[in-house]
Amino acid sequence: MQFDLFFEVALPSHRGLSEARVYADTLATIELADNLGYRCAWLVEHHFMRGYSHASKPELLLAAATARTGRIRLGHAVIPLPLHHPVHVAERVATLDILSAGRLEVGIGRGFSPREYAVFGAQMEASRELTDESLEILRASFKRQPVTFHGRHFHLEALDILPHVVQEPHPPLWTAAVSPDTYAWAAARQLGVLAGPFKPWFMVKHDIGRYREARRAADAPRVGMPVGVLCLEDSSRAHRLAADAFTWFYRELFRVTLPVLERLYPSYEQLHELGRFRSLMKLGVDFGLLDAFGLTVVGNPQECVAKLRKYAAGGVTHLLCAFGAGALEHEVVQESLKLFAREVMPVFAEIEDSGLRIED
Repeated sequence: MQFDLFFEVALPSHRGLSEARVYADTLATIELADNLGYRCAWLVEHHFMRGYSHASKPELLLAAATARTGRIRLGHAVIPLPLHHPVHVAERVATLDILSAGRLEVGIGRGFSPREYAVFGAQMEASRELTDESLEILRASFKRQPVTFHGRHFHLEALDILPHVVQEPHPPLWTAAVSPDTYAWAAARQLGVLAGPFKPWFMVKHDIGRYREARRAADAPRVGMPVGVLCLEDSSRAHRLAADAFTWFYRELFRVTLPVLERLYPSYEQLHELGRFRSLMKLGVDFGLLDAFGLTVVGNPQECVAKLRKYAAGGVTHLLCAFGAGALEHEVVQESLKLFAREVMPVFAEIEDSGLRIED
């Protein structure tokens, strides 16, 4: 299991920070992670979500990160394809791949916000069709030749989509995955999956099993999962700081996702499977519930290692660590980042090198 970073670029009102400060802290954290040996830094794309996420143009932050780093890979995930013309997406992806010298990873998805769909003039009921066609065009652009495509939503005739990606054959492709249908869709298209950040681990574990069974690609399955992480020498301090920070973060996350979970929007019906979990969310989120659902990893290094073993045993290949989830002081995040890299990551590197199986 490899370790990445995950940023929503949150701006909690109680911290009293400016957007400029949060952007600067995000870039500084990515630069530190580059020096510490983390694999990849992922930035989301969200719109109109005050507090929870101020990353409406993550490609610009990623472009800035390319100039400050040299080894860490940079993940753009997820790009909500129905909200963008696929030619713009292909141009954005290729430009970032060039600027990063081939370190880009690309995650795509349908998005989940009814407001985003309304503002950008896309129809939620057409989200699967739009995503399928956009993905086909994106993949065609990787062939470095004029693209011709005639679908229901997009029509291109011998179009030179420039520039071209530098990675061969193209940057690694991932998709956001919440419903079981999406895991099957990803397996059929040989995409890595990024598990939805609000779905309990016991449900994700079953989804991963079905995905691995359905995937018949030559390369190994790629499964990423975002988790709130805080690793400190003093376990009591870690739990005390994490309790408020992660409770705030996940309450905000559930607040922005509840609209699509509450209504059976066309093409989003499969999210109805989260009905029981949705009811629990409405009753109130606390740190104990988050920990029980496997959405956080908090404690000293030994405790974190013990908690992380279940994800590796369950098939997670890339853990996307949201250190502090944007709700803790930058200095605490840096402290945790360094300790985790020094005492937790090497344990899993040794397991991988030895070829031993990690058991639950």
